[in-house]
Amino acid sequence: MQRRTFLRGTAVAALAAVPLTHLPSAGAAEAAPPVATLAALQTAINAAAPGDRIVLADGTYTVPSGGISVSGRNGTTDAPITIVSETRGGAVLQGERSFVFSNSSNVTVSGFAFRQSTSLELPANCSRIRLTRNDFRFADIEGLYWVVVRADDAKIDRNHFHDKTTAGIFIVVDGPGSTAMAQRLHIFRNHFSDHSFGGANGGEPIRLGVSGRALSGANAVVEYNLFERCDGDPETISVKSSDNIIRYNTIRDSVGGIVLRHGNRSRVEGNYLLGGTDGLRLYGNDHLVLNNYLGGLSGRALVVGSGTTRDHNSGETTEERRGNDACDRAVIVHNTLLDNSSTLSGETRAFEPRSVVIADNLLVGSAGSLVAMGTTTAFTWQSNILWGAASNGNAPSGGYTRVDPKLATGADGIARLSAGSPAIGAATLGSPVVTDDIDGDARGSARDIGADEYATVPPVRRPLTTADVGPNAA
Repeated sequence: MQRRTFLRGTAVAALAAVPLTHLPSAGAAEAAPPVATLAALQTAINAAAPGDRIVLADGTYTVPSGGISVSGRNGTTDAPITIVSETRGGAVLQGERSFVFSNSSNVTVSGFAFRQSTSLELPANCSRIRLTRNDFRFADIEGLYWVVVRADDAKIDRNHFHDKTTAGIFIVVDGPGSTAMAQRLHIFRNHFSDHSFGGANGGEPIRLGVSGRALSGANAVVEYNLFERCDGDPETISVKSSDNIIRYNTIRDSVGGIVLRHGNRSRVEGNYLLGGTDGLRLYGNDHLVLNNYLGGLSGRALVVGSGTTRDHNSGETTEERRGNDACDRAVIVHNTLLDNSSTLSGETRAFEPRSVVIADNLLVGSAGSLVAMGTTTAFTWQSNILWGAASNGNAPSGGYTRVDPKLATGADGIARLSAGSPAIGAATLGSPVVTDDIDGDARGSARDIGADEYATVPPVRRPLTTADVGPNAA
């Protein structure tokens, strides 16, 4: 514990010493000298025009209860209004609030250390607000949501969200009204760590929607984020809306996994879930799950969920909407599940999953059953490989081959195919087209089974580390 505290303190000190030298400020005029008071900062914001870059000097500032107003400020796509700390993490904002946005667009906020005690909101009357290279550690208040997004086209990138012990969520995505979703949110290259709330619900790092908004498409992209020791909820990325992409994230040593809890037509691709508890759980319709690597999980690695209902609809009661929608017509292809306590399983609610395709996956385990599905209807099982001391379970004959895939573990701890593996060139599912693998290697016309396509060159993508994410990431 003492070592962890020391390392964190060292990281904060290093962060504060890095100048903000390559922030997005295309088209900006030469920056004015830093302002040194909140009053001067407010005056500069009130007069800001497209391309302006406003710098707040390093220091600790107690923000008045009304917050720092960003109202009616509109940059452009090529010339945003940029509000930055003199050095990354050097301007610390404490108090009840920090920035309060309204009727603004194309505004970037970068490099601050946020220590406030209420939510930071991006409201629906704003658009194209960017939060980048900030350090978020709000007051540890029960039930506090840290960042709430209702604005369209927002970006949240290269931030660190960390250290919470109570219920509450790091990023909540909602929208205007009671059923709509904020559109086209992009969450990328962030580091989420150390949420130690021990309850069973309410401590997700990211909640993308809520049950009442489940049928609305959000078209959000959550990619290249690192989650470590996120133990506040069984759902690290909780998807409760439709039409989203969750890709290239790494979840390590965390209780939570990726859960498509409500909604339809989402894509879960190229994620690493390593050494934690839960993996992927799927509810709703028409999802695509491909190229994911789930290794060393102590809970359920991949669950094809059953439901209390089949197909949520706009006429449901609030209570009905909260129920699980059985997983129908998902395609689960080219995933590797390795040495998990429970590999591929189902559930026992009244409505069974239907018409799911499970093809070209690699399932390896040393104990229990590799497949433990509940009742299913019209599943397609095709060209999967099963291996290890674990039994086949109730995998249907004809849907798999039991053969040693000849895996070799690399320096990054990931097991990949080695030369001569029977998985090479053995994939058979023709649609959808899968063009590359979890490493970023091209699949070609003769695809391999599992998340990895055999290659002799270093991977383009790999499990993320702290060097890849957060305020100092490229």
